[in-house]
Amino acid sequence: MVLLAILEMMNLGLRFILELTGLILYGYWGFQTGNTPIQKGILSISIPLIIAVIWALFGSPKANIPLPATAHFILEMIIFLLPVLLLISLGKVAVARVYGGIFILNKILLVFWHS
Repeated sequence: MVLLAILEMMNLGLRFILELTGLILYGYWGFQTGNTPIQKGILSISIPLIIAVIWALFGSPKANIPLPATAHFILEMIIFLLPVLLLISLGKVAVARVYGGIFILNKILLVFWHS
């Protein structure tokens, strides 16, 4: 039982790391797709900031505006799996597979543990 509790806490920690990684990937995509240094800077800062605000307001465990379960699941899939598509669009297929695979495993374990 103690081992399962430790694994569950590690999975929650992994979730936080996935959140941060996703924001970094949004910024990376913005930087890579900008045409000028100013565009690169604006996109690499504004896109992760917008995603973080949306997640904080609607998706996080302490969201100010909690969504119904179905809407929350859809938002979660969009927020966490969109970086996979963005990475693929940049030709980073291997990284997309790793990030997407870890997210899916993490989500399965979250559902299993009702976290």
